[in-house]
Amino acid sequence: MIAGVIGRLGFAFFLAAAPQVRAQADFSVEAARRGEAVEVRAHALLDAPAQLVWQVISDYERLPQFVPNLRRSAVIARNGNRVLLEQSGEARFAFFSVPIEVRLEVVEQPLDWIASRAVAGNLRRLSGRYELHPDAARGGVLLRYAGAIEPGFELPPIVGIAALRSSVEQQFGAMVQEILRRAAEQLHPR
Repeated sequence: MIAGVIGRLGFAFFLAAAPQVRAQADFSVEAARRGEAVEVRAHALLDAPAQLVWQVISDYERLPQFVPNLRRSAVIARNGNRVLLEQSGEARFAFFSVPIEVRLEVVEQPLDWIASRAVAGNLRRLSGRYELHPDAARGGVLLRYAGAIEPGFELPPIVGIAALRSSVEQQFGAMVQEILRRAAEQLHPR
């Protein structure tokens, strides 16, 4: 929901374990205001196979199990590489909390990228793209995210961008944590 998690995986707003994520992966999130929108870029260098990374970022209906503040993520329709996804939850930062409802049109290029854009909901604009870049030298994957969100409500001038950046960091961090958790499970099955 911040793309269906910000632009594709919509906005499913992120994990409070970001310091733990940073200790286990090269991880960064940047956000900047561009007019009424906030543009976000994130990346993580992961010690995990591309297939596993893909499985996590395209696991739309299970996102609420590991992405904080995402209450619901449901596939409404699927047609080939196109998915219609509905997500609901909230963006939080300190005392600031905003409910978010979004319907996303998602396009998948398996093991390569996922792009999404809001087609309905309480956001003026939401778009995002996840890209997987295999790192042959390390045997892992560089996961990149770029997205833009323009709320359908007023963002407080200073707190607003910090809130969105924090939410994206938590959301992207939660996805990274889930990828690392599943990769560890593969290496050390119970």
